[in-house]
Amino acid sequence: MFKKILLIMVIIVIIGGVLFFAIDGSARKDNEYKTFPVEKGSIVDKALAVGKIEPKLEISVKSKIGGIVKKTFVDIGDKVKVGDPLFDIAPDPTPIEFAEAKRDVEIKQVTFDNAKREFERITSLKNKQLISSQEFDNKKAEYEQAQLRLQLAQEKLSLIVSGKSKIGNRSVDNIIKAPVAGMVLSRLVEEGDPVVPLTSYQAGTELMTLAKMDNLIFKGNVDEIDVGKLKEGMPAEVEIGAITGKKIKGVLNKISPKAHKEQGSTLFGVEITIDNAGINTLRAGYSANADIIIKKKENILLIPERLIQTEDSTQFVEVQDSLKQISKREIETGLSDDINIEVTKGLKEGELVIERPPKKITGKLGID
Repeated sequence: MFKKILLIMVIIVIIGGVLFFAIDGSARKDNEYKTFPVEKGSIVDKALAVGKIEPKLEISVKSKIGGIVKKTFVDIGDKVKVGDPLFDIAPDPTPIEFAEAKRDVEIKQVTFDNAKREFERITSLKNKQLISSQEFDNKKAEYEQAQLRLQLAQEKLSLIVSGKSKIGNRSVDNIIKAPVAGMVLSRLVEEGDPVVPLTSYQAGTELMTLAKMDNLIFKGNVDEIDVGKLKEGMPAEVEIGAITGKKIKGVLNKISPKAHKEQGSTLFGVEITIDNAGINTLRAGYSANADIIIKKKENILLIPERLIQTEDSTQFVEVQDSLKQISKREIETGLSDDINIEVTKGLKEGELVIERPPKKITGKLGID
């Protein structure tokens, strides 16, 4: 009997110890919390745009003369001025084209020679007053027309053979010159490559691209969630992937009125003008991200947004006083960047706000 009583007492002691430590551990967990002081700082509401750096004006150079690239005068990265030579295009007519142009000159020459002799004869008769002024004027017109047709045929043959000709006061040659000042971004042909001319019915061969590298812009996309907050003229900060630790300032100057789909997302195109692009070491095609500043506040009270609790549309936090007593405090908030949030009412700088540890979800497993 004594043994049974002793055994029961031991069991009671063990159970009591387990319950004590369980309750004590739970109480300690309830008392485990962190405090965050209410501090002053700045907060920025911004929209992210993902894109790249591009020249505002990029020119595609083409030739109006068909043939073969005889010589190239510039290479990628070279700077050119208006009128600088870029390519020497050697005409490469087909045998039929050359033969037709050559025969056309010969035919026009015969016609002109006949018209010239006839005009000289009619001039002699006019001087002797043997023909009327009208007949003289008709023959003179035929002579001048024949002269113009011969000149046109000769100019065409000259262009086909050498690529050079003089039409009136204008000299036409086969040297392709820079239409604008800028830098050579790409050269798409090499010496010996064929060139198709630019005409009203064909696009022609693209020879190279030129751009002004002191006038660069950022082109990118923003999500449809943010585009409604944007307005032209908003400041922006552009971060270049290849230039770490440096942000370049700019201004939002264009927002696309139409969305486009990209990998299942609805995006809107934006364009940002870069300030002082010429003094920054930028290259066309750099990948970049841009933060478009929607709203910015400085010297305001901030707390981590995760500390706020909500009950019946009322926001509150737990605050610890100087005696380490904890109480609930109703607050009002303002601007947020999804990490920190502005407190407009209810807290003072330096007060300590409580962060409780997350509650663990527990459950029991039963066996029927």
